[in-house]
Amino acid sequence: MSQRLRAPVVLPADPACSVVRDGVVDVDDTGRVSYCGPAATAPPAAGARVAELPGILLPGLVNAHAHSPMVLLRGMGGDLPLLRWLREVIWPAEARLRPDDVHAGMLLGAVEMLRNGVTTSAEMYFHAERMAEAVLAAGSRVVLGGPIIDLPGLDWRSMIAETERWIDVDGLVFGAGDRVELSYAAHSAYMLPVDALREIAKSASARGALVQIHVAEAPDEDERQRAEHGSVPRLLDHVGLLDGRLIAAHAVHLSDEDIALLAARGAGVAHCPGSNAKLASGIARLTDLRNASVPVGLGTDGPASNDDLDLWEEVQLAPMLARLSTQDSTAVTAADALLLATRGGAEALGRSDIGSLEPGRWADLVHVDLDDPAFATGLDVPDDQLVANLVWAAGSRRVRDVWVAGEQVVAEGEATRVDRAAAQADVRTAAARLRA
Repeated sequence: MSQRLRAPVVLPADPACSVVRDGVVDVDDTGRVSYCGPAATAPPAAGARVAELPGILLPGLVNAHAHSPMVLLRGMGGDLPLLRWLREVIWPAEARLRPDDVHAGMLLGAVEMLRNGVTTSAEMYFHAERMAEAVLAAGSRVVLGGPIIDLPGLDWRSMIAETERWIDVDGLVFGAGDRVELSYAAHSAYMLPVDALREIAKSASARGALVQIHVAEAPDEDERQRAEHGSVPRLLDHVGLLDGRLIAAHAVHLSDEDIALLAARGAGVAHCPGSNAKLASGIARLTDLRNASVPVGLGTDGPASNDDLDLWEEVQLAPMLARLSTQDSTAVTAADALLLATRGGAEALGRSDIGSLEPGRWADLVHVDLDDPAFATGLDVPDDQLVANLVWAAGSRRVRDVWVAGEQVVAEGEATRVDRAAAQADVRTAAARLRA
């Protein structure tokens, strides 16, 4: 049935990052937003279930880049640089993964994100069909692709064919509330031959599918590609990947020409400041990307390199590092950061149905309550101060309720569909076997 959620403050995540006082969000019986605005101008709520919420309503956050099943590997090799971490710790452990392990990891990862107010994540990991099952069980939303990578024992051609088969059979989007979108998850230019990149571009374009790919994460990962093609973005453009939908994860080491090329082609970027800082990969040029009008969202990366799935930390780190790297304390405001995690993430993924509380978009909502020192000054403060208190002081701590496509999937801080203790126990069992 239709619902009306009313709260003292609603943050629709419109381009101006408006603050609506005494606001209402109406959800129709399909799970989409039908109205968002002041209660005084709301349409009649005849027949709707009405809930009064004592706090702030905002859109569900969009995690634009993650490998959530890596909760299984959390803490392993955490003091190594990126390429050694991958080659010496992560890839050998992943070679022992079973489909049930990935399902357990994704289920717990989805629960962790939902409890932090993250309703959508863009995922790249093995056994993607089991990941989709886990997401549908938890009730979250995902943009999903099984990795296409060139490693001993793995055939990139068969990986592309498997992605094609899945999209052709199940469609690009499926599940209640369109919860699953399929994508091509090309690992990176340094882990795939040029022929593979060209074939991915052709196949994804034929299906209108998004391509997720790691780009220029570490300074030394793509030396050969830069020597041969000038840069990874130039290589991606050469093979046709920038002609379609693409999101570049990390995108740390870019030239002015690279940024201009991404902007001209409409490619998105998933900025992962926490993971990039922990692995000493560098600081992405966030202000330059935004000034060039490149769509930018925020990503946690995997919970083995971050080490959590709390996007609110990225909401804080992104403006902090942007300010530090530019020596400009106004480079990215609190409102800017909040939009990066909501509307910006949706735009980077090429999605116009999530990321904002606008009529017609899915009703993915988060309720933040006010019982916290972060809000001790109350709601009767200027709008910019209220948003600053949410971003800089509160974070995920007071996320109490979450809805996806109008369905409540977190109530009073706990998942409604999943037994979290059982999910944690399953991950503990699988992780012990992977370490053995």
